[in-house]
Amino acid sequence: MPIDPKVALGAALAPQEFAWTPSDVQLYHLGLSAGARWTDPGELRYLDDRAPQVLPTFATVAPTMRVTEPPRVSFPGVEIDLAKVVHASQEVVLHRPIPAEGKASSTGHITEVWDKGSAAVVAHETLVTGSDGELLWTAKSSIFAKGEGGFGGERGPSSKIELPDRAPDFNVTTPTLPQQALLYRMCGDRNPLHSDPEFARAAGFPNPILHGLCTYGLVCKTAADIVLDSDTSRITGFRARFAGVLYPGETIRSRMWLESNELVIAATVVEREEAPVLSDVRLTFTS
Repeated sequence: MPIDPKVALGAALAPQEFAWTPSDVQLYHLGLSAGARWTDPGELRYLDDRAPQVLPTFATVAPTMRVTEPPRVSFPGVEIDLAKVVHASQEVVLHRPIPAEGKASSTGHITEVWDKGSAAVVAHETLVTGSDGELLWTAKSSIFAKGEGGFGGERGPSSKIELPDRAPDFNVTTPTLPQQALLYRMCGDRNPLHSDPEFARAAGFPNPILHGLCTYGLVCKTAADIVLDSDTSRITGFRARFAGVLYPGETIRSRMWLESNELVIAATVVEREEAPVLSDVRLTFTS
């Protein structure tokens, strides 16, 4: 049985210890096309050699920056073929700004296992603690596994957050590069779905798709640049649900609504009649 909810639910994930350097942070930001405005002081803060500011979405790659093998979807009670898996949701809650250089350790557990009939959703939560013993961030993530439902588990909630009933406060487009996925995979996500055309077609896509977490980072950076004057230290959290795919070279449209200390965002694909790519997006920040 690929999924055994009795074993999986609540199961602890293997703890990790990892470290990162300013060069790792720079590489991540370059994978999100940082530096396109190469004379802009705000833009260059992402690429400072000694103390680059750090996007909160760096938390999603910090533990895997030096991984060169494709990931395995293997947890207690969960064994799934990588070709069946796409990212379902991601959230990062910051307990303090991420430093440009650091060491950390993580502990986590599986929080949800839902049986959607034709598919399954598996969610987990990870707590990351710095070398000083203080919490750095909490990450919550879920995957959607095609064809892995039907194991007799609960279906789970169906939640959708409605967008504000008014025109967005910001309407911004963000281009992506044809080689965007090939750049971003250097941050440790070597899933061939994003680089191997034959693997992508076997998984049901016409071509390799952009990493969902790359889109996630691109939208977060766009929001920080447009609304927070490129000051990532003000961001306290960022979450999104992956609602569709983006192909390298396509353009993201981010419609943003400012509500107190929160941005509500909807991200779509310009070239495909505004097909959704990220939904239920929330960025929280300090004043």
